[in-house]
Amino acid sequence: MLNSLGHVVALKGLALTVSGFSPNLFLGDRLELPVPGRDSIPLEVVGFSGGEAQAVAFAPLDGVAPGMSVRRVSQAVLQPSEAWLGRVLDPLGRPLDGRPPPPLGGQARGLRAAPPNAGTRARLGPRVDLGVRALDSFATCRAGQRLGLFAASGVGKSTLMSMLARHADCDVAVFALVGERGRELREFVEDDLGAAGMARSVVVCATSDATPLMRREAAYAATTIAEHFAEQGKRVLLMMDSVTRFAMALREIGLSAGEPPATRGYPPAVFAELPRLLERAGPRAEGCAGSITGLYTVLVEGDDHDEPVADAVRGILDGHVVLDRKIGEGGRYPAIDVLRSLSRTVPGCLKPEERELLQRARRLLSLQADMADLVRLGAYRAGSDPAVDEALRIAPRIEAFLTQRKDEKGGIDSAFAGLAEALNGA
Repeated sequence: MLNSLGHVVALKGLALTVSGFSPNLFLGDRLELPVPGRDSIPLEVVGFSGGEAQAVAFAPLDGVAPGMSVRRVSQAVLQPSEAWLGRVLDPLGRPLDGRPPPPLGGQARGLRAAPPNAGTRARLGPRVDLGVRALDSFATCRAGQRLGLFAASGVGKSTLMSMLARHADCDVAVFALVGERGRELREFVEDDLGAAGMARSVVVCATSDATPLMRREAAYAATTIAEHFAEQGKRVLLMMDSVTRFAMALREIGLSAGEPPATRGYPPAVFAELPRLLERAGPRAEGCAGSITGLYTVLVEGDDHDEPVADAVRGILDGHVVLDRKIGEGGRYPAIDVLRSLSRTVPGCLKPEERELLQRARRLLSLQADMADLVRLGAYRAGSDPAVDEALRIAPRIEAFLTQRKDEKGGIDSAFAGLAEALNGA
């Protein structure tokens, strides 16, 4: 006998135990819990224990009591379309911008999807202007590449994200704001994107006070929307802030479902889920002109760049950009440490003359950094080593080249021209 209704057996922490369904529930099934005096609470099945299902809610569980009825609902899908451009939505596709819900009409897409087949996936496309000189020259990015922006709190990560949002060259931009401060949403939309940037963008937001399931779903929803536009042949820029908060949401959900904590309290499933999400960005199947260029911020706890989430993400992505607190304290923004930043696609996308400029700049900056303490102590005398003298003379010009105002737009060609001027003394 089929039974689409069940009931709440227990509630512990973030997880509800539900029972009574026939046939049995499956992992990922969506449920709905009607609560008197408020909207129904959507749930998702996240585990099983003793023959009963455990579910986590998309909304606070105030007013829930044992014995309440729970009904099975259809699987969650999104139907993105061109009409979604210019909108600010929550992970369930509901408007956050005070406007009517976006019209449906696109293909229904599940929020969980497999990445394109590795054997038939297209190769990376041409290089992409990110509009930030330090990145366009020292960490050049190609269409379909995935870069991580690694920074501790207060180092200028959000400012760098706003520069990329405004200046990067793309057809469509999709933003996943995971666990962001609520007050920053309008500032990002109105000040950083502006009317022109918003017209080509979709913003998916789950603020810090949202439930773990909503914060997790923001990453899936934004990736699903990006996949829709990429399969229409668009060059999509997907920016997620941040992967760390996505992992924290997974940790909260996993611990509530009874998973054992492992590395720094993260259950093992977190590190299995990260590649499933991040591998969905990139080039599409062979023959599709669209691509998803992914820029993912990683909040490095305590300036420890080897903490578990940062270490796992760095191994999955195609490059990493490191923001350093000391550089910011010295007054140079964006505070990108170009010597510790790396784009794995650089060898295949630079011209020979650009490669020579980059190698020389890195060599001079590295030598200047090695000698900085000796110079500061007065232990180095000018004229002792011509290579050191050259590094000490040119490094400040490279630092000035790397400095860029928030409203100043760059490009790859102009970046290498500026680097050549700095190296040649112009």
